[in-house]
Amino acid sequence: MGIGNRINDDEDEKNKVVKNNKHEQTAQPEQQPEEIFVPVAPKFSFDDMILPERVREQILNAADYAENSKVVFETWGLSETHKLSKRIGINLYGEPGTGKTMAAHAIAKHLNRKIIVVNYADIESKYVGETPKNIRKVFEAGKRTGSIIFFDEADAILSKRVTNMTQAVDVSVNQTRSVMLMLMNEYQDFIIFATNFISNFDPAFMRRISMHVKFELPDENCRCLLWKKYIPSKLPTDLDAADIAKKFDGISGSDISNAVLNAAFKAARHKLASVPKDYFYQAVEEILESKRANASGESDVTRRVVSKEYYDSQVDKISKSKGEE
Repeated sequence: MGIGNRINDDEDEKNKVVKNNKHEQTAQPEQQPEEIFVPVAPKFSFDDMILPERVREQILNAADYAENSKVVFETWGLSETHKLSKRIGINLYGEPGTGKTMAAHAIAKHLNRKIIVVNYADIESKYVGETPKNIRKVFEAGKRTGSIIFFDEADAILSKRVTNMTQAVDVSVNQTRSVMLMLMNEYQDFIIFATNFISNFDPAFMRRISMHVKFELPDENCRCLLWKKYIPSKLPTDLDAADIAKKFDGISGSDISNAVLNAAFKAARHKLASVPKDYFYQAVEEILESKRANASGESDVTRRVVSKEYYDSQVDKISKSKGEE
């Protein structure tokens, strides 16, 4: 993946004055490369979140750790005895839709700092050697702007290194992991990671992250609060938040948000003046059914057995098409 606009050598003439139909035209100034790692203001605060008390306390402990680091390391002199401990890494892991991304923004908000959100797609490149360069740019942007770095879906970049390297891509993966380890060691500031798959983390990264906070699906009390949160006061409905929270467990805050939206749209499609509580129940049941299907690996797609020769030819075709892009 290239960053910014590519400039061809023959385009240098665009910066010169040219004559066209006896009228002088001055070319536009050369565009600067687009910066893709841009700090943004946090979108959420802890007031926006509904979390079990245990999780909230752990997150606040991590945020306060960062806030008090100046006193501990500078005023009390621990920077002399713990030279590599000023970096603060926190990993938020657990079920999808449980608030990990919101928590990362809330931590930044709590610390009154901006946040650089990094997804793997932002740094991954099909060109060998480019991905480590993009990772360096992330840390450079964090240092330059004083922002908190947040790696979302971090298992994609912190996964286990390849031990049996057979292809060039394996070497590239290990190079990327090594660069990430080095930069984490050198970076003396706050880094947040979030993942649904902590089991994919390389142990070397696990050791370099100070705190790990597990996010779990909301209990009945949290579910009740979430239903109340996502049902606006203007929405006409006879739903009892306590009843539906008691009836359905195994759902996340994101699931509840989607269920409210789906129920409301269904009622609007049927031209109803209010949203019946049964619509919310049906929406949740559909979400749970899809989760069960996903967990069991059910699929309506018919699988076709193909020969190894056919598979290899398709892989080769894909590789060639990527090389021509």
